[in-house]
Amino acid sequence: MFPIGDDNDTQRGTAWLTFGLIAVNVLVFVFVQGFGRNDGVIASLAAVPAEILSGKDLASEARRVLDPYSGRTYLLPGLAVTPIPVLLTILSSLFLHGSLGHLVGNMLFLGIFGDNVESRIGRVRFLFLYIVAGIAGALTQVAVSAMSGSGLYSPMVGASGAMSGIMGAYLVLFPGNRIYVLLLGFIPTALSAWLVIGAWFLMQLGGGLAGPTSGGVAIGKVAYAAHIGGFLLAWLWARVYKRKEAKILEKLKAERLRSGSADGVAWTILD
Repeated sequence: MFPIGDDNDTQRGTAWLTFGLIAVNVLVFVFVQGFGRNDGVIASLAAVPAEILSGKDLASEARRVLDPYSGRTYLLPGLAVTPIPVLLTILSSLFLHGSLGHLVGNMLFLGIFGDNVESRIGRVRFLFLYIVAGIAGALTQVAVSAMSGSGLYSPMVGASGAMSGIMGAYLVLFPGNRIYVLLLGFIPTALSAWLVIGAWFLMQLGGGLAGPTSGGVAIGKVAYAAHIGGFLLAWLWARVYKRKEAKILEKLKAERLRSGSADGVAWTILD
């Protein structure tokens, strides 16, 4: 199932911040990363678990590593000197992408799910959620690397943790929305948000449990743990926000009823 759009009936106003974040990510990829050809940017500004854990900048040459389990050889990217404090690479990595496909996929998901979430919670909360979910995703991947010894020196880039967080919030705030997907890659179909996002999350869990790792090198290129961490944090935050939102709306409704100003007014609590 590949999502291509969603039901925007509940959207209020133009989601300028969502479009702005998409523009920033695209501009960074084009002008800073040189359409992905400038490997030095990733080598110096990506988040590296070993650097985050130690707080020290690490530099190394690219080298090939043999996986003793599969017998295959993998290229471990070299690390360049980081021009900013290493902890800040958690933030800089959120706006870097490993390839054009990586960028397009993340921005497509952000565009589909971000506009409704931004319209619902407001721009300030949306930006907060985007950044915090991205950080949570990166730290989750760092924690998994520390526990497994896998991928400690592999650069992490991408808005996937942030994007996953937006999807987690969307599931809570718009569970009844329809998501338009391409079944089997070419059949347009409308499915519930629960089914589409739920299936996506189960795929992340499956990928995280099945991904082979060895010798401190991340064999898989997808940081599934980052997806899971960003998603769960935003899902929990959205549940708290939705309860507070419902209480505020009920309070306003009660006040209008007491003042007699609710005649002819229809109240709707979005779900």
